[in-house]
Amino acid sequence: MQDLGLNGASWHQSEFDVDAYLALVGIGREHPGLGLLEALHQAHVATIPFANVDVLLGTHPGVAPALVQRQLVDRGRGGYCFEHAQLFAAALEDLGFGVRRHLGRVHSPHGTRTHMTVVAEVEGAGYFADPGFGFSIQRPLPLRDGARRDEGGRVFELRRSVVDGAELWALYRDGDLQHLTDMLPVQPVDVRTGHVITSTNAGSGRFLRHLVASRFTDDGHVTITEATRTVRVPGLPTQHEQITARQAVDQMRELGVRLVEDEPQRLLRVLEGLREDHD
Repeated sequence: MQDLGLNGASWHQSEFDVDAYLALVGIGREHPGLGLLEALHQAHVATIPFANVDVLLGTHPGVAPALVQRQLVDRGRGGYCFEHAQLFAAALEDLGFGVRRHLGRVHSPHGTRTHMTVVAEVEGAGYFADPGFGFSIQRPLPLRDGARRDEGGRVFELRRSVVDGAELWALYRDGDLQHLTDMLPVQPVDVRTGHVITSTNAGSGRFLRHLVASRFTDDGHVTITEATRTVRVPGLPTQHEQITARQAVDQMRELGVRLVEDEPQRLLRVLEGLREDHD
């Protein structure tokens, strides 16, 4: 489906039902301060799953704002960064925050710009938000070189650099590079392009080769792939468990990814095929 809502210069915030989103994540309207920003970020990552189900099923409708609203809020489907970050940014703007959208490169400075983050302004200071990366920060980090936070025993840190005149912000988790975000202006068409690269064979194909479904839970963070369940509980070692394709479908649904009609059976066949390809 063509992303008509991401043509031109407008982000089409009016196509998001922000009140429905706020009701979903359980956050009320109040003055746009740091407390609200932190609460919204934490509620978002604890409520809306990260998931690439529609990419695997070949049914992804695209990342136009109206489609993102339907996928993440109305359908309870979950999604990835281009959906999460757009929704989060639109909500922040509706609540009165200044917002900048940015793109970055995952795990390496040499990859394509296939990750989307948000910088929110609070009383003249920038805060780095990352609502659509799976296992990342639960609350925004100050946009400051060396800003760091221990979240349940995992240390996240921002590091600033300038390469060929471009300002870059690297997010590290326990010393490992997660992604590298640049501060260059982003146009809506850039998000369409990033989505196409991420979700088709024209790109790296990562989301065509593996199931990735994750969410923060009351106990910690859970990630489901076609073959594993990874649980991160604060203060405890990371737990990895081998699971069957059928268990992957069931446990993904437990994370809040809704499947309807024949989708569980179709997804099961896809996951079984992925497992055979990786054997």
